[in-house]
Amino acid sequence: MRKDNVKNCGLLFLLMLCMAACNRKPFVTHKLRFEKVSDNCENLQPSFRMVSNIAGERYEFEKCLDANFTKEMMNVYRQGDTVFVQFPKSGKQPVLYTIKLDIDSYPRYNFITVDGETFNVIPSN
Repeated sequence: MRKDNVKNCGLLFLLMLCMAACNRKPFVTHKLRFEKVSDNCENLQPSFRMVSNIAGERYEFEKCLDANFTKEMMNVYRQGDTVFVQFPKSGKQPVLYTIKLDIDSYPRYNFITVDGETFNVIPSN
């Protein structure tokens, strides 16, 4: 092969790679980790922390949920430029959990709403 042909093949490959990267479909994925802190919600801390990373954002907060809470009970979806996170209402004996929620989404979202409370998302670069 001549140098010109190799160069043209390389440019064509780069162009195809760029085009494939631009045709991403919108998505939202999440990973939830939770840990029981207390058998009651008396010491609930109202803080809400966000940490940006390469794979999206991580949110850390405390939440009162049923003692039998599972990951499948939480609902995460996207509407416009907002990601909505819905937890089930706590029952008769709520338990305090620490929540670590990782969210990755394309295109970028600007707001997250957790059980009706909305926060502005400003990722750090």
